Amino acid sequence: MAVASDLRAELLRLIPDERRVSTSPSVLDLHADDLSHHPPQRPDAVVFAESTDEVSRVLAFANRERIPVVPFGTGTSLEGHVIPIHGGISLDVSRMDKILALHADDLQAVVQAGVLRLSLNAAAGEHGLHFPVDPGADASLGGMAATNASGTTTVRYGAMRQNVLALEVVLADGSVIRTGARTVKTSAGYNLTHLFIGSEGTLGVITELTLRLYGIPDHIVAVRAAFPDVDDACRAAATIIGSGVMVTRCELVDGPSIRMMNAFKGTTFPEAPHLFLEFGGSEAGVAGDLDATREIAEGEGCVSFDAESDPTARAKLWEARHQSLFAAQHAFPGKLHKSTDVCVPISELPGAIRHARARMEAHGFAATVVGHVGDGNYHALFSLDPDDSGELERAEAVNDEIVRYALERGGTSTGEHGIGIGKLRYLEQEHGDLLPLMRGIKSLLDPNGILNPGKVFA
Repeated sequence: MAVASDLRAELLRLIPDERRVSTSPSVLDLHADDLSHHPPQRPDAVVFAESTDEVSRVLAFANRERIPVVPFGTGTSLEGHVIPIHGGISLDVSRMDKILALHADDLQAVVQAGVLRLSLNAAAGEHGLHFPVDPGADASLGGMAATNASGTTTVRYGAMRQNVLALEVVLADGSVIRTGARTVKTSAGYNLTHLFIGSEGTLGVITELTLRLYGIPDHIVAVRAAFPDVDDACRAAATIIGSGVMVTRCELVDGPSIRMMNAFKGTTFPEAPHLFLEFGGSEAGVAGDLDATREIAEGEGCVSFDAESDPTARAKLWEARHQSLFAAQHAFPGKLHKSTDVCVPISELPGAIRHARARMEAHGFAATVVGHVGDGNYHALFSLDPDDSGELERAEAVNDEIVRYALERGGTSTGEHGIGIGKLRYLEQEHGDLLPLMRGIKSLLDPNGILNPGKVFA
């Protein structure tokens, strides 16, 4: 099936709709990369599936013909997950975008994989509910499950693994399975739901999800706290979390990142390291949390502590934080942007960020750091010349040092982005003794190796 026209003809027999089976160069280009710095690679064909049955038919065919299949949602992943490095079929599930059920009394929603995060929240909001996992991008919920996405609210609500109750998954041979249950707990057999969450499309294609929902708090307050330096902000974050304050978000944004945000979003935040925080609950409960947090922040040298309950002002604050990557792209046009993604125990956070900044500066890079520091996850951002291979090699060397530091202190090479293409060697460093077991699971579920080949394992 090396000839694209032959492949398209075969796929049209499965899905007889010329609008949904494409080999157009422009469509191939749209499915050739994600938001990472990794070079793009076109698939041989793109299929826009609209049902689980269509996904099943495509996979059964691809498995029989040994054709690679790469699931595609919105293309917002950060480690090359959707790049079809071996060509084949890009299986786009973005048209599987139906909210199948919203069980408000049970605090649950059942959605197809292509439903976007903000679309679910718009529907859930009519019932006073929300889905809290917030990676920043308006990603598809199937893609978020495939990468075990998390983000700004993980410190309170957890990542996707904590918020998915059940899945429908199509395996490599086209068979359809359902995992989990609509109960909030089950002890029936192995937890296959969690196995597929974070598997990056290498074990099966997620087509349907049953998700937890939560009540929207009565009172929400966002805080912007500025500090003299990053160390002070990190110590404050660790102390806030350790104190038991019910914080919903706890984000670090360093001075250079604030400067880029101001230029990109038109904000006027002081160009100093900040913690962006959020609290939600009853008005009295939030007031107590604010008082405790202010006291902790001032004890670590906080120079300004601005609280805001107005929804518009809160949205502006979090929009600026979520678009830090785009702010960097705006500040350095034409550059490649590479982000680290280590996570450490919260007590190790100040030292880890101090080490990362020192290594970046020692290798000649501007030290730019943001992170979900409430759960120990931070990102050092490199802006790289795409024509300078040596610069990318130096950035990789710095990342090696950052990961090594984290692993030596009980951390992980990836808190939320996943392994994809870019962190293959780190998985071996972190879980080398488990790789044979992981490969065995992969071989059992995908014996012909058609599902997103080259990701997670070399």
